[in-house]
Amino acid sequence: MEPFVRVNINDGEPERLTIQSWEDAFPGLSAGFSGRGGGAGEGHYSSLNLALHVGDNPAVVAANRAKLAEAAGFSFEAWTCGEQVHDVRVSVVTEKDRGKGRADRSSAFQSTDGLITNVPGIMLTSFYADCVPLYFFDPVNRAVGLAHAGWKGTVSQIAWETIQAMASEYGSEPQHIRTAIGPSIGACCYEVDEYVMSKVRDIVPEGAGSGLDQVAAPSTIPDRSMLNLKELNRIIMIKAGILPSHIECTSYCTSCRSNLFFSYRKENGTTGRMASWIGMKER
Repeated sequence: MEPFVRVNINDGEPERLTIQSWEDAFPGLSAGFSGRGGGAGEGHYSSLNLALHVGDNPAVVAANRAKLAEAAGFSFEAWTCGEQVHDVRVSVVTEKDRGKGRADRSSAFQSTDGLITNVPGIMLTSFYADCVPLYFFDPVNRAVGLAHAGWKGTVSQIAWETIQAMASEYGSEPQHIRTAIGPSIGACCYEVDEYVMSKVRDIVPEGAGSGLDQVAAPSTIPDRSMLNLKELNRIIMIKAGILPSHIECTSYCTSCRSNLFFSYRKENGTTGRMASWIGMKER
């Protein structure tokens, strides 16, 4: 069953999907992913662009962020994010960091693609237009995390790094951590070259039973492959100790569903960005 459930919205509300089973099971937890509708952006950024780095009007982006924060159950002051660089740095978000990056790029966590916190009232966010959003929740120690995983972050194993950071910082045990893999470009649309595949084979080597056939398939173009980044991240999570039954994985492809999502590849690089979010509401 699809874990990312579209919210029935009224006119003017931000399009969004929530991890409904998590929110039902764990009161106070809010986790989801935005769509592209219900915002104030125009043109290439129509309408719920949530990123400041793509050339959109910063005031419009801030208004869109405030609107999504409210819909997710937070104030705009709770919105906290990093400057993503397709690497594996994971930053620990404390009470004093609340709101970093919400209205400008300079105050965001720099060179950061992963965020973790155990502080209620902080809304962790990150941005996407085909890359893979990864979600982490430890219900025992009440800690949450997000990671942004393009192909570079995936093969550098940011999923593993985030799990290790939660273990080090909060005492999280992998078998207790719930994870989710959100809307991103699917194997149906994501064609890569042999250089990328060489990095993939460092993680999932060729051979019977290795799982490589679940991660990649030959393209119709020689020396190119169709890569399943979602499955690759799932394999990395399992290797890090996450129970397979604790991994939720979406079926949405952002390229196939460009009516619902921004897609960097489908729209030739000029487009807006969705946001993932996770946080524990203040009681």
